Amino acid sequence: MTTMMTTTESRAARAPARATSRSARRIAREFALQGIYAWLLQGVAGSDELGAIDAHVRDGADFSQADAVWYETLLQGAVRQAPALRERFLPYVDRPLAELSPIEHAILLMGSFELIHHIEVPYRVAINEAVELAKSFGGTDGYRFVNGVLDRLAAEARAAEFQARARS
Repeated sequence: MTTMMTTTESRAARAPARATSRSARRIAREFALQGIYAWLLQGVAGSDELGAIDAHVRDGADFSQADAVWYETLLQGAVRQAPALRERFLPYVDRPLAELSPIEHAILLMGSFELIHHIEVPYRVAINEAVELAKSFGGTDGYRFVNGVLDRLAAEARAAEFQARARS
């Protein structure tokens, strides 16, 4: 017995499958976020402790799908540059640092590091990736907060790129 497909079913059958997998860089960002979050929660200062966090994160399922170089760049950079990064984003935060959730704090450290130190990544990509992490791992409206802070930081840290985008 044959059945006829409806028009919708026919279109769906011909449409290319939408990619549902995350990119290696997005996976790297997720793992880096885990490491920065653990670092913040443990309040560690030494490289030995960060090394233990790094080893634990690398043991996670799916780490082989991550861009390991980008993961390490983000984790090491955000942690090493944390005091300077906080100085850059705190003017745009509406509450004391101690009142930030650890996940928002970690995302802001990583997003700020990417905006300030990796200009090869378009600022809109850096902000979007941070917002997506906040949507996945943060509180209900945490992504809006992250977006607002990083958008204002981008206007300062990437003024030329930000203005060129605004003109177009």
